[in-house]
Amino acid sequence: MTAPQTVSCPALFLSAPSSGEGKTTFTAALARYFRDQGKVVRIFKTGPDYLDPQILAQASGQDVEQLDMWMAGEEYCQQKLFEAAQVADLILVEGAMGMFDGDPSSADLAARFNIPVAIVMDVKGMAQTAAALVTGMANFRPDVHVAGLIANSCGTERHAELIRNALPEDLPLLATLPRNPDVALPERHLGLVQAEEVRDELEQRFNAGVDWVAGNPITELPAPVEFHAAEVPAVEPLLQGKKIAIAKDVAFSFIYDANLRLLQAMGAEYEFFSPLNDTVMPEADALWLPGGYPELYPAQLAGNTEMHRQIQMFHEAGKPILAECGGFLYCLETLTDLEENTYPMLGLMQGQGAMRGKRGCQGMQTAVLPEGDIRAHAHHRSRSEGTREPIGHGRRQRHPAPGEAIYRERGLTASYLHLFFASNPEAIAAVFNGADIAALAE
Repeated sequence: MTAPQTVSCPALFLSAPSSGEGKTTFTAALARYFRDQGKVVRIFKTGPDYLDPQILAQASGQDVEQLDMWMAGEEYCQQKLFEAAQVADLILVEGAMGMFDGDPSSADLAARFNIPVAIVMDVKGMAQTAAALVTGMANFRPDVHVAGLIANSCGTERHAELIRNALPEDLPLLATLPRNPDVALPERHLGLVQAEEVRDELEQRFNAGVDWVAGNPITELPAPVEFHAAEVPAVEPLLQGKKIAIAKDVAFSFIYDANLRLLQAMGAEYEFFSPLNDTVMPEADALWLPGGYPELYPAQLAGNTEMHRQIQMFHEAGKPILAECGGFLYCLETLTDLEENTYPMLGLMQGQGAMRGKRGCQGMQTAVLPEGDIRAHAHHRSRSEGTREPIGHGRRQRHPAPGEAIYRERGLTASYLHLFFASNPEAIAAVFNGADIAALAE
């Protein structure tokens, strides 16, 4: 029997005029509402985000994929939506920043896949002006269909009436949501708090969110959207027989599920371990130290000297190690936290890391490695100094200045960049295989 090439599924894109309007809070509440109705809800998050997907995965009970046509490629995004449509009763896509911000933007993604957009807007302090703003957004691009407005922080029924009456007939008010601190999601310096840290609290907020959205027109399933299969190349077993140890705990959790699935598809086996709590590193051919929040647990990381010894021995053996952002900081000699306390780290490479308050770096970059170019992004509020010369720098998406430094010492590849493996599976396989890694660095 021939597999279907087109599948229809109700879908809605949640966007906003800017960050901070309540997109993630609303998306989580709506997902939990439909999940409680027995629906399978698949959520996608626009852009290179780790924290929002953790929250949304708990709310929906399903894996959450990142969609970014620059980072992952248009065909990749098309195929992931198609696969989700085969199993879901509803697809939700949460945008990033403002609707038209970035290149590609949320509007670009919605237009490419014909997904109607609901605009989430915090309407505190305005009434008819909210209608004017959403009307302007709805008419800014003819290829984007705006389904209506979700008015967050809507004070009273009179407030809602003023907005509703000012909207054109083809732009309905899909939801009016009162200000409710019980549904707001906890945050910290890089965004939302990790789901693993506040799982029980999140359940309480999701349950409050169900009541928050109930009774609004938005709780009716949207119209079906057609999703088409894409022609994506087969994944070669380039890591067949390899085992990869992956750091994973509350200090190291910035891991795309898509990266893990690709490693498996290439034939690799992986095992998680905790640099915070474990004293034994799994036996492995390669090691991945992903990003996260090591700056919140420096004393515990520093005190686990047996894990230090295990990883240092692994490095001295010349085995391949990939260290990204927080993992990169862990590989330095010391790390200074936001209270100016300094702690010893692994010392796999020369240099010191330090937090820098509210100042930071973020943006899309290409990691230019000897093995090949890999799409990536940076998002950090720390700095490194005293390091040796890098082997190269990331290439920024839209700016000529050099991006993040990329270091290589023995089998260690380290940078602030978070890599999206599917953008170049062959290069990722070469990094983890470690074949001729020293020669490639020369």
